Amino acid sequence: MTTTLYVGNLPWNTTADELGEFFFVHGRVESSRIITDRETGRSRGFGFIEVEDEDATRMAEELNGTDFRGRPLTVNEAKPKQM
Repeated sequence: MTTTLYVGNLPWNTTADELGEFFFVHGRVESSRIITDRETGRSRGFGFIEVEDEDATRMAEELNGTDFRGRPLTVNEAKPKQM
């Protein structure tokens, strides 16, 4: 089973691969994605990482506030999308 983590305060030019590689050092990563603006295609400065359930809480606690390319990350468990 997997858990999705929200990752905020990303540098604008971060790729999904770079984000996945950064998290891979701390646990098993199933997927990573950067959220982009539908009209411009530019990054919105946040993304999501899908990780193994057993790694999720530890990774969120360890990586929240960690420096990533000069910016402190915001990492927490993703909330379901509100309709």
